[in-house]
Amino acid sequence: MASAGCPDSLLHHPYYQDNVEQTPPSPRDLTGPEFPAQSDRISSHQEDDVDLEALMNDMNTSLESLYSTCSMQSDTVPLLQNGQHPRSQPRAPGARPVQPQPSPRQRVQRSQPVHITAVRRLQEEDQQFRTSSLPAIPNPFPELCGPGSAPVLPAGSLPPSQAAAKQDVKVFSEDGTSKVVEILSDMTARDLCQLLVYKSHCVDDNSWTLVEHHPHLGLERCLEDHELVVQVESTMAGESKFLFRKNYAKYEFFKNPVNFFPEQMVTWCQQSNGSQAQLLQNFLNSSSCPEIQGFLHVKELGKKSWKKLYVCLRRSGLYCSTKGTSKEPRHLQLLADLEDSNIFSLISGKKQYSAPTDHGLCIKPNKVRNETKELRLLCAEDEQTRTCWMTAFRLLKYGMLLYQNYRIPQQRKALLSPFSTPVRSVSENSLVAMDFSGQTGRVIENPAEAQSAALEEGHAWRKRSTRMNALGSQSPLHPSTLSTVIHRTQHWFHGRISREESHRIIKQQGLVDGLFLLRDSQSNPKAFVLTLCHHQKIKNFQILPCEDDGQTFFTLDDGNTKFSDLIQLVDFYQLNKGVLPCKLKHHCTRVAL
Repeated sequence: MASAGCPDSLLHHPYYQDNVEQTPPSPRDLTGPEFPAQSDRISSHQEDDVDLEALMNDMNTSLESLYSTCSMQSDTVPLLQNGQHPRSQPRAPGARPVQPQPSPRQRVQRSQPVHITAVRRLQEEDQQFRTSSLPAIPNPFPELCGPGSAPVLPAGSLPPSQAAAKQDVKVFSEDGTSKVVEILSDMTARDLCQLLVYKSHCVDDNSWTLVEHHPHLGLERCLEDHELVVQVESTMAGESKFLFRKNYAKYEFFKNPVNFFPEQMVTWCQQSNGSQAQLLQNFLNSSSCPEIQGFLHVKELGKKSWKKLYVCLRRSGLYCSTKGTSKEPRHLQLLADLEDSNIFSLISGKKQYSAPTDHGLCIKPNKVRNETKELRLLCAEDEQTRTCWMTAFRLLKYGMLLYQNYRIPQQRKALLSPFSTPVRSVSENSLVAMDFSGQTGRVIENPAEAQSAALEEGHAWRKRSTRMNALGSQSPLHPSTLSTVIHRTQHWFHGRISREESHRIIKQQGLVDGLFLLRDSQSNPKAFVLTLCHHQKIKNFQILPCEDDGQTFFTLDDGNTKFSDLIQLVDFYQLNKGVLPCKLKHHCTRVAL
């Protein structure tokens, strides 16, 4: 029996499907030369009143559905635009025979959208079968699934150069501990410092810096906040390393430019109303051309001798005069370039390079790693002169980038200012003096009576504590014992270090007013020393113990102001200058990574 005359239900019979899978019918039986014979055979049954055109469409749809199912179980074969398989492609095992290219007349007779409709209907049914087994969970974000707003970028939309690679960086602290951090290739020095602050549970006061340290060359410098860590590490030798350190003087020149740039060292190439108030504007403005000039000790390349020369720093580089203090072009000789170089400070210039003073600096090209022949070593007379040269070098090289780095934490602090300071529930103006000597408490309104009551309470507390000290035994929690050891838990106390070591720590963390630390005295075992920086000079003040009514106190001014422990002393001088040249503002600290 011909398949053209069979009803549609017979096509789904199991026996018929087995025969079809064993000997799949070819479409040539429907469209080949035998087609007229089939038409004659079908025309003999016209008395059945069957719609031949509708029957042919149902038959084609059923056959195409069957062929589609077989082809999905086999390997996928690409289709042309009209839904036919290409001739040149080999037939996959188990797939139906390749259909020949029909003639133009037959292509018009066959309904081509039938193939597309059948495939689409099968895909829709398959998708509906897959999703029907899952629970119906509503989509909480339907707007993200729309074609107009795809939340995920397609693969390959970004160029491969923008893909940030990861790299491990080892950072050391002042006490020798280290931490390996995985960073991205586009991470800046500020980002890495904030990451280390988070991992080390430090206070982020925007004074942490990443230091590039070269022990074999005796050089170090603080990285700028915008510099890429991976890029800087590529210019470092194997012995070089990064240090995580405080630097309070990183942007101090924006606050007090007068202390950093003496008038005799700053000149302008153009006539301008240059004053100390407009000094930074001339440095940041590219149209104006400020210069730093003065005498420096310059080490000759390849030699151990130093020569004192008149040097001037311009935007194009560092020049020295071959004839006194003349700055004529014929008398200027280029010493170093600012483009591919960075300025470093000498750690031990006297010992390693036979420098005339301890205030040495170096201009190191980025291509130099271990060679000392190409280093331009300089030496200033004092610390203020060296700071002026190094600050001017940074401003002339980076310009507005430094100002933007300085303004970023300032703007962030301004946004968080309403929430940064703690709010007191009770103001100090609402506090009153009370008298609880009677059965009920009363408010003391007379100021003289309130003052005498406070003095009497203080004397009673002192007598009570003295009586308890005489009766009690010495223990770690005893007040007199606690007052002598409680300061050792503070970050500003550095224990038994030398004077030279304390000065080195102060210089490393920035010569700013109010930078201090406390240490044990080497001359007096019972005394302590306050090391303080003021006007870029380091001073030492001895803290002596004294006794009053059998209790030990600490004083800085020969007993005029007494404190029960060093924490009280530091808290007092952070609010009051007293006998010190300035208030205690910043404390030197070391953090273990």
